[in-house]
Amino acid sequence: MSALLEVRNLNTAFPAAHGAAFAANGVSFDVEEGATKGIVGESGSGKSITLRSVLGIVPEPGRVIEGQVLWRGRDLLTLPPRELRAIRGREISMIFQDPTSSLNPVFTIGEQIAETLRVKLGMGGREARARSVELLDHVGIPAAKERLRSYPHELSGGMRQRVMIAIAISCRPKLLLADEPTTALDVTIQDQILALLAELQDEFGMAMVLVSHDLGIVAQNCDSVTVMYAGHVIEDAPTAELFRSPSHPYTVGLLRALPSTREPGTRRRLAQITGQPPDLTQLPEGCPFRPRCAWSRDACKDVTMELVPAGPLHGTACPFFEELR
Repeated sequence: MSALLEVRNLNTAFPAAHGAAFAANGVSFDVEEGATKGIVGESGSGKSITLRSVLGIVPEPGRVIEGQVLWRGRDLLTLPPRELRAIRGREISMIFQDPTSSLNPVFTIGEQIAETLRVKLGMGGREARARSVELLDHVGIPAAKERLRSYPHELSGGMRQRVMIAIAISCRPKLLLADEPTTALDVTIQDQILALLAELQDEFGMAMVLVSHDLGIVAQNCDSVTVMYAGHVIEDAPTAELFRSPSHPYTVGLLRALPSTREPGTRRRLAQITGQPPDLTQLPEGCPFRPRCAWSRDACKDVTMELVPAGPLHGTACPFFEELR
């Protein structure tokens, strides 16, 4: 498969009292056609900012200061705003983690879907309304025609997320960026939303980037995984390989913190990663995970954070990864 999206050395920074905070620090990864890329890490690791950087919607005063985002060979970071707007929503769509804040509370669901269809596809009012009903029905919202007159607050969290998915797929994009789309939902609704995304992905031949802090979701839904910490990519591998042979201490810590289902009825304390994520304006020398790492040594101060091969299609930022195995 060929790469549909190529992110290369992406650096996104926010001004701070003592210099700049790099929310994305030399981030690189590929997304192949029809595949699902997972991005995982603790809150503040740079996952959401990376997705926003791809689409050019980094909130002020942050900005992308370096790197490339190659979409079918075109660098999105160098496109004029008009050309980027034409791609955004039509070729690449995004679902945000909080549909309540993403939907406008003063407009009906039907008005918000129809607006996308009119602006991106040039549909007339009647055609856009008919297509809106089809989209709501497609994402599993009952009584779709009647729901067009509903306001966001009249829908449940799961229904609001389905509306966001309907808007995102309205132009049949080739890439869907899903920023923790199930975070605020209960487990049953989470499964429904993820199943829906998988069905739509298969139907439209979409690629997807799925951001999550839930490794179980990533294991079940992603072909490959990028692990982020303090703005850096610290490991990247096919999903099965990552879970079978994690090659960075941070990834090992995340996996050890998962509850075990192998011994039902037994009780044990969950393992945890000691300490707190670092201040992005005051990162330690070398590897930013060094102060929390059980395998830390003086040589970690000289780590460059460039990925080194740990196996076929498997890269890690830890040059001492063999000791983890």
